[in-house]
This record gives sequence, C-alpha cells and structure tokens, in this order.
Amino acid sequence: MKVNNIQVPHIPEEEKTPLVVALLNIIENQQALIQGMAETIQQLKDEIARLKNHNQKPKIKPSKLNDPKSENKENQKNDNGKRPGSAKKSKTADLKIHKVETIEPENIPEGSVFREYRDFVVQDIILESCNTQYRLKVYETADGKLISGKLPEHLDGKHFGGDLISFCLYQNYHCGVTQPLLLDQLHDLGVEISNGQLNNILIENKDLYHNEKERILEAGLKYSSYVNVDDTGARHDGKNGYCTHVGNEDFAWFESTESKSRINFLKLIRAGNTDYHINEQAINYMRENKLPNYILDIITVHTDLDFPDDKSWEDFLAANNIEKAHHIKIATEGALTGSIAENGISDDLVIVSDDAGQFNVFLHGLCWIHAERLIAKIVPYTEEAGKDLENIRSRIWDFYDKLKDYKQQPTGEFKEQLEAEFDEIFTTQTSSAILNNALKRLWKNKTELLLVLERPEIPLHNNTAENSIREYVKKRKMSGSTRSDEGRRCRDTFASLKKTCLKQGISFWRYLKDRVFKRLSIPHLSDLIQQNAEKQVAGSI
Repeated sequence: MKVNNIQVPHIPEEEKTPLVVALLNIIENQQALIQGMAETIQQLKDEIARLKNHNQKPKIKPSKLNDPKSENKENQKNDNGKRPGSAKKSKTADLKIHKVETIEPENIPEGSVFREYRDFVVQDIILESCNTQYRLKVYETADGKLISGKLPEHLDGKHFGGDLISFCLYQNYHCGVTQPLLLDQLHDLGVEISNGQLNNILIENKDLYHNEKERILEAGLKYSSYVNVDDTGARHDGKNGYCTHVGNEDFAWFESTESKSRINFLKLIRAGNTDYHINEQAINYMRENKLPNYILDIITVHTDLDFPDDKSWEDFLAANNIEKAHHIKIATEGALTGSIAENGISDDLVIVSDDAGQFNVFLHGLCWIHAERLIAKIVPYTEEAGKDLENIRSRIWDFYDKLKDYKQQPTGEFKEQLEAEFDEIFTTQTSSAILNNALKRLWKNKTELLLVLERPEIPLHNNTAENSIREYVKKRKMSGSTRSDEGRRCRDTFASLKKTCLKQGISFWRYLKDRVFKRLSIPHLSDLIQQNAEKQVAGSI
C-alpha cells in the first residue's frame, strides 16, 4: 500500500526555532505511524485475500540483468575461459564399488589382442522391499525343556527391519516427508504397513534418542563459553506454543513449551533438572531485580536450601506469604538461576540473543544484525534525513568491521578506541527525531553490544540460532502442528539430533542406522561436544 510522503521544504538553520523543530518532529513521527499502519493494512488485505482464495499481490523479484555482482562473476574467468573452481576433478575416486560387470565388444575381429579396460562408474541405489523370514530352530533337551534360536537384538521382537526403520526416521525427520506421503511411498515400494504401525515407528519407544538429546544440552552448556538462543512459534494440539533453540557451532537443542517467558527459559537451561535453589547467585539476582528488602530478608534466611520440584517451591512461597505475582516472578527466576549455578553451569556463560527480554540473563550479548535493523527500517521523510540515515548506517557497518578485526587481535588500546567510537556514533544528533531515538535506544544497550570487547570469542550476531531454527520452521510449515505429547517430544528430539550431527560433521543417516542397529560405533554426541571443547582449550594454550 503506497503512502505519499509529505515533502517538507528546506528550512534554514537560523529559522529552526524550538517550535519549528517540535513541529517537524511531530510530522516525522506521524509519517512513521501512517507508514506502519499502511503496512499493517496491506498485510491484513493479503490475509483476507488468502482466506477468501482471492488473488494476492504478486511478489516480483528485482531483475539481476544489470546487477554489478552478476557482471563481476561473469568477468571472473581464467585465461582458458573457465571460472575459478570449475576445473575437472575425479568424482568417483573415493566411491566404494559394489559390483563389477565386464562388457565385451559386440564384434571382435579375428586376431584382436586385449589391451586395457576403460572403466565407467555408474552410481545407483536400490529402493525395493526386502523381506526376511527367520526360521527359529527349536530343540527339546534331554530333560524335556524347549530351546530355540533368538532373533537379532535390534529387532526387539518387531516385524520391521533396521533399514526400514532408519529410512522412515530419515525421511520424516530429515527430509520433511509427511507421514501420509511416507505411508504412500512405503506402499509403492511393496511394504505392507498400516498408518498406526508407521506412527509407532516414528514416535514410540524413543527413550534412547530422548536421553541423548538431554545430554546434548547438558554438555553444551557445561563446555561452552557462549550459546546462541532464539524461539519461534510451534502449534501443538490446536493451540499456539513456542519452540526455544539453544546452541552454538557445536550443538543445537530444541524444546517446545506453552510459554516463552524468562521463567520458562531458565527452566529449560536447567538441562533436565527440576530443582530450585537459594544460594548466592539466587540472592544476587533477586537483589539486582529489586525484590523488596522484607521479602529478601525472608528468603535469605533459607540460603543453601534446595527445593526438588515445582510443588515444593510453590509451597515455600505460600508458607512465607509471598503472594504478589511480581514478587513470585522475581523470586522464582532467582531460585532458577541458583539451580543452574548449583548444577555446574558457569556464571560466565554468555547468552547471545536478538534482544528478546526472556533471554536477558547471565552475561547477555546482543546481535548486531538485529540491532542495526532498528536503524535500517527507518523511512526518512526529508532529503536531509535520508543523508543522515545513510551516513549513520555506513558508520555502523564500518564499526562492525572494526569489531571483527578486534576479535582477531584484541588489545587494550584498540578496546578503548572502539568504546569511544561507539559513544561518538550513537550519541550523534541528526535532523531526524526518529533516528535520534533509535540511536539513543542502542546506546543504552552499550554493555551488551560491546560485550565482545571483554569476551572476544563470542559472535557478533545470532545467525547460528537463526539458521538452526529455520530447519524447525520448515518442518512446521510442511507438517503443521503436532497432536500428541510424544509426537511433539520426538519432533524436538530429532531436530536436536539432526542439527547436532550436522555441526559435528556426522551423517544423520549413518547416525540413525548406528542407533537403530544398536551398534553404538558413533560416540554419544555429548561426548563429541566435550572432546571438541577440550581440543579448543588445548589449542589456545
């Protein structure tokens, strides 16, 4: 929906009285409000058109015909006319050959002599049913007892083999094939299986995988100096919910819940523990978040007290007349931070997020990409404001490049220089009141945006979480919501295992077959996370 901007004539500086400046700010704020409302109206129109099956506004991508990047790619060719990296290389050197067929010429003239083989490798796969009948021999012993052969252990008495089970798990949780389509695919391959049996293969008796998933989070939090966090919508049983991601370059962990509050997040990063603990960390959190002194005095008396579950903690609050919702919230968050510290997670763990309030705990670092979006979405309404916006954005990205340089070679002098430059950029007064307010807001987040100056190992952005959670979003779009609690649990578990395998350089197909056949030749993913952390520590010494 197009909105015509008000063209404000140029006003000389000497004529900008306080009243004129105030009026210009009002005009700019009104224009921003109108633009925002116009975008909302267009979104609602599109949604109405979708619901009524009307034609929606087409999304036409810009042409790349005169794109300088495309032209540069075309011009980047070697002397022989080929692009860099396009040289031929053997594609079959490392292939395992399963079958060799020798082909003679159709007509061999008399007197011909064999000279050599010309190898031609063809890759193929076999997709067909393969049914095995196990005939268990039964013997009667001398004392009248019957003994019989035993089925392979991985079958667990089921009538579906390990390859079939691995294929079903891979197709559904890795490739995103929905259960109805997967059922049709199996029928086309000649497999006699019902919808209920397939459902059982996908979600029943998965304790092995659930336990490994929980160990991933425990190891990830224990051996990492930082984690990237994010959340997204996750419908379940017809109700809106949320899925939280915790991870970094070594692991990814997902959990779906009904809430996205800070209490919910703290409960998740207890890594499977259910306790609440009043200790120094808990008291400090409550004090920093301004819990009234008379309540702090009550709680402090019970320092070093542990509450094993939600009920015991709620009973404690009720017994001490802590009843106001705000007081319960702060006290509960504090007791959860105490539990996290008590269970071995360091106070120095950095949480990198996109500035969602529920993640603002422990040492909190902000994503620069999300922070800059606050500036990027501003629509300038005068030529002067446009120039100011372009100048500020350019300075921010130049500063971002310097932060990347600092991460490579951190020094005290460089740190002081960057802190001063940050203040200079984000206290700049421009001709745009909206831009000034955005800069002021980011300046207040200086500690979190510049945490990298104290901890150069942490990332400047939250792309790791964004990329990981995108896989979850694709799964949600294809399969919709889950209906059973076990189905939701499996969705989270296999998303965690899949993304962690990818980060550890392990084929998810190989991992599934290893676990289904109970070979356990691939180490627990939590052990790999610990090994990587120890290698990094050894490499930095």
